[in-house]
Amino acid sequence: MSAPTTPGPAVADLLGLVAFGELLAFERMAGDARLAPDLRRRATLNEMAAAEIGNYRRLADRLTELGVPPADAMAPYVVPLQAYHDSTEPRDWAEVVTKAYVGDAITDDFLREIAGTLNGPDRGLVLDVLHDSGYAEFAAAEIRTAVAADPRVAGRLSMWARRLVGEALSQAGRVAAERAALTALIGRGDRVDVPGLFGRLTTAHTARMAVVGLNN
Repeated sequence: MSAPTTPGPAVADLLGLVAFGELLAFERMAGDARLAPDLRRRATLNEMAAAEIGNYRRLADRLTELGVPPADAMAPYVVPLQAYHDSTEPRDWAEVVTKAYVGDAITDDFLREIAGTLNGPDRGLVLDVLHDSGYAEFAAAEIRTAVAADPRVAGRLSMWARRLVGEALSQAGRVAAERAALTALIGRGDRVDVPGLFGRLTTAHTARMAVVGLNN
């Protein structure tokens, strides 16, 4: 096992990406909760939002510890991440939970791949703030409920999921192209295997779609 290394610019880049993602997730969930069909679901989504802002605080504290202002670390990711969320605004509760199930999961997969290259506490921190299984299970159950109530919804949600993945991969590619330090963490051997990474993300997405009865 290799010895932990001193955090470099790539680590601050990654923590800045994750921190802004958590901040946006909090804002999105708090807003999307208003589309919930009842108070139970509304409360659940707001509880999840509270967890996201707690994760943001942990990441911001770590960046400060590294001597990097959190706002500076997050700034490069404002445009691509905001563009993704602006272009994938849910219209109803079924689209809210599909975005949580599909969009957030592929983001987590992307970050998990990159975090695997880190050493020491930063790897643990990034992995720890990713969405837990309960989050995905809640969203998956809501999708199944929506499809069971109206089987025609499956077609619409399948198209919505494809759009979410397309937008997510587009913005991920933009980030990979513009942030050299971050892209280096995706390296496999002596080369940066971005196509391989995207292939693995797509494979995992296909499996998730099948679990909830949606078409890839």
